[in-house]
Amino acid sequence: MGGREKRVAVLADAAIALIAESGMRGLTHRAVDVRAGMPTGTTSAYLRTRQALIEAVVRRLADLDRADIAGHDLPGGTPSVPTGPPLSPTDLDRLAAGIAGVLDHWLSAARTRTLARYACLLEAVHRPQLRTILEHGVVLRAQAEDLLTRAGAPDPRRRGHRFVAFVDGLLFDRLVGAGALSAPAPGTPASRADLTEAVRDLLRALVG
Repeated sequence: MGGREKRVAVLADAAIALIAESGMRGLTHRAVDVRAGMPTGTTSAYLRTRQALIEAVVRRLADLDRADIAGHDLPGGTPSVPTGPPLSPTDLDRLAAGIAGVLDHWLSAARTRTLARYACLLEAVHRPQLRTILEHGVVLRAQAEDLLTRAGAPDPRRRGHRFVAFVDGLLFDRLVGAGALSAPAPGTPASRADLTEAVRDLLRALVG
């Protein structure tokens, strides 16, 4: 990562923290300068418009999400799940634990980023040019389709799409919904075990 890329990443991280705290309305160039500890005008120099600033945030979120997935037992990450067909029930259990680890991380250490991601997703509804944040979901759906194909699930394309939607709903519910009140505290073994059970039940239901 070059000097400019590093500086933009620092600014994007500051912007992510602001969005998580105050929503999109709290995102201004001056506020990012202050949050990043940079001289006034730094953000404007690197990201001249609000549009450019939001796009930098979206790209940063996608990059960090990919890094998280690569660090867990998921496709593209630690190769604990075999790369070729078929997948056994044991493989699916291991996969569920890997997905649960990512979700628990996004609910605890990376909670700020998760809040910002949902804010950007809502913003993308009104700004088609921000739809790049949705492209990551396309990749996840393709991976889910491949996994369910290897597990012998019927109609793996449709079920793969549903799997990603269900998991995203589980994440949202644990973040801001009723599930946040009844589930174990994020970042604990109990939370990871509970999420693993939920994802494992979903995988087994989809595989049939």
